[in-house]
Amino acid sequence: MALNIVHDRDGVPTRIILTEPGGSSAEVLLYGGQVISWKNERREELLFMSSKASCKPPKAIRGGIPVCFPQFGNLGTLEQHGFARNRLWEIDSCPAPLPPANNHSSIDLILRSTEEDLKTWPRSFELRLRISLGAGKLTLIPRVRNTDNKPFSFTFALRNYLSVSDISEVRVEGLETLDYFDNLMQRERFTEQADAITFDGEVDRVYLSTPTKIAIIDHEKKRTFVLRKEGLTDAVVWNPWDKKAKALPDFGDEDYKTMLCVDSAAIESPIVLKPCEEWKGRQELSTVSSSYCSGQLDPRKVLLGLR
Repeated sequence: MALNIVHDRDGVPTRIILTEPGGSSAEVLLYGGQVISWKNERREELLFMSSKASCKPPKAIRGGIPVCFPQFGNLGTLEQHGFARNRLWEIDSCPAPLPPANNHSSIDLILRSTEEDLKTWPRSFELRLRISLGAGKLTLIPRVRNTDNKPFSFTFALRNYLSVSDISEVRVEGLETLDYFDNLMQRERFTEQADAITFDGEVDRVYLSTPTKIAIIDHEKKRTFVLRKEGLTDAVVWNPWDKKAKALPDFGDEDYKTMLCVDSAAIESPIVLKPCEEWKGRQELSTVSSSYCSGQLDPRKVLLGLR
């Protein structure tokens, strides 16, 4: 397992490269505390990055895995998806009480409230994030501690921009029969009727009380992403499709065809912390090869059988 910290010309750390013996790697920016690359042992990129993405402040980075805190979406007084994704994080030298990430290449990051942040969100906090790379797995463990003298609440999401071959050939399994808020219909509540979520137009939904495992099946690449999560009860599914893609300044016109966001989130019921309390979530992304397009793999076995 290896960890390489990259510095700028002034010797300031800017990014971290994680590698593991099997050949997979991950790249993390201190700007946003954001994973911007995750490659498998064949050096194939598993995360989507917009062709028009900017990795320079003050803009948020379109792609990878942004951290949305202390609000998701624009359902509050803050900027879209909160401010954590366009702040400069630090390497956390004291990640206690988390145990060491044995057999994994990992980095611990921390974001503390600043005087500027307190003007717009007057709550003192520490947001920690452990990013661990193992063979075929990328794990993120976010933690939020209330360092204020009064309780506060927040919503949270890890926005997973997944790289897919063709959005029209992708299925999401594990969210069937669940209720969801449709952001394209003024957050009206519906119940999912389909056996699996497929895509032929814009989708922007918040699925509620979701299972701990969700499968994203890419027929053309014969690859299935498995998303496991704890402490993040909701899941957001998003693809802007053609019209919205053209309207987004940091999104390529054709980029929607090769991406899908399936996010681990806590949105419907905000997390409430008393002074000195800490919340912890967990997300694990892994991939398995699948021959589902030839009918040899039941995706439910992916959901139920993998450990």
